[in-house]
Amino acid sequence: MNTSDASITGVHFAFGGRMAKKHKDWFDRDCAVRLGAAVKANYAAFDSEGYADEVDNGVAELELKDRVLFMASGLRDRLPKDYIKAAEILKASLGTPLQGETGMFTEGYWLMPVARLVEEFGRDDFDVSMGLCAEITRRHTSEYAVRPYIEAEPERALATLKKWIESPDLHIRRLASEGVRPRLPWAKRLQIFIDNPKPIIELVTPLRADPSLYVRKSVANLINDVSKDHPELIKAVAKDWKRDKEPKTDWIVKHGTRTLTKKGLID
Repeated sequence: MNTSDASITGVHFAFGGRMAKKHKDWFDRDCAVRLGAAVKANYAAFDSEGYADEVDNGVAELELKDRVLFMASGLRDRLPKDYIKAAEILKASLGTPLQGETGMFTEGYWLMPVARLVEEFGRDDFDVSMGLCAEITRRHTSEYAVRPYIEAEPERALATLKKWIESPDLHIRRLASEGVRPRLPWAKRLQIFIDNPKPIIELVTPLRADPSLYVRKSVANLINDVSKDHPELIKAVAKDWKRDKEPKTDWIVKHGTRTLTKKGLID
């Protein structure tokens, strides 16, 4: 996640300069009204008032993740049963992509239930869901939503991610890296890449001098994740990447080997 935005597990947030409050409390009736209005503009049959009422009555005792799931479930229930049609409506309802590296929570927080909907309810439609993840991440983030798809079909997912790293959109490039982090905080570990991280090292290698610091932070965090289970591999990667003599790459190496440095395993 972008360090200039609030952390998903942080206690308080200040969205748009307004008074800070607990993160979970942003997922309330007001959020449902905003989300419902965006969807209704593209799907006239959407029961926006019923959705807002349901959220208002149902989330008070829930913590963050359960609130978001509650909102995602209610949203799915009010969209067409055909997931492909539902995904088309959601795509049209996402709003304007972010400009620059920041804003996933300050501007795009209200899309978190949409990402959770894809994570929970779109698994039978791989291509549609992965495409929607790419669009969501341009406004919010899909780093959690993509993980069930990566876990279920890693080779197919990697083929998609290899296209994403060539995207002109920095948010999509960043998602290609962040989504495959083996030890992404607050997410289920991707054991397949803990056991064999070579495919994801190969995936992010073209990003080792990415012009976006946002992307480079993700690559560094991925490298650091891998170093916890495969220190010798990351020592070799660091040595190889340093040959580029590129400041952006050197920054990734420095931050990606921070755990090894703390342990005294690398100079």
